[in-house]
Amino acid sequence: MLTLAFDTATGVATSALVDDGEVLGERCSRAQTLLEDVDALLRQGGAHPGDLDRLAVGVGPGSFTGVRIGLATAQGLALSLGLRGAGVSTLAALAVGAPGALPVIDARRREVFTLAGGVPVVLAPEDLDVEPGMVCVGDGARRYRALLEGKGAAVPPDSDERHLPRARFHAQLAGELRSVEEIEPLYLRVPDAERSVR
Repeated sequence: MLTLAFDTATGVATSALVDDGEVLGERCSRAQTLLEDVDALLRQGGAHPGDLDRLAVGVGPGSFTGVRIGLATAQGLALSLGLRGAGVSTLAALAVGAPGALPVIDARRREVFTLAGGVPVVLAPEDLDVEPGMVCVGDGARRYRALLEGKGAAVPPDSDERHLPRARFHAQLAGELRSVEEIEPLYLRVPDAERSVR
């Protein structure tokens, strides 16, 4: 099964072309170049858009704009190619890429997205419950490195790939396929635009 997977919820967009578990290609760039990355992955994998069997798209949490770009791209591809897809939590993909580590995504506004008891939450970084020696990964872990290390957590170097929610893991986690229009974003708080209106 040929899967195109991508996630644009964080500052680094990740995309991958995976055929029955074998990664044919993977890219990391920006959400704005997602379609260019998809084209490059298909060429690299010797595939055509019509060869795709399914989509796996990151649903966040993360940047509202980034999540919307990913879902809109998935909807456009699904409509034009007759594909179904699966939504995958960005936190879950990050956790699979770093087994045993706590995924921490920068939520801006001095907050982070993470998992508490396996459930996605948003909270202040100082409220993160970390045990001494616990590894924390993600752009939020990098941003709040000093605070987390002060609590006894370990944060890998910034260049460590475990900080990225790699799209290969989205393909791995993709569950039941559905109409891409039914895939819901994982927002853990009200968008900034809605807050300013209130």
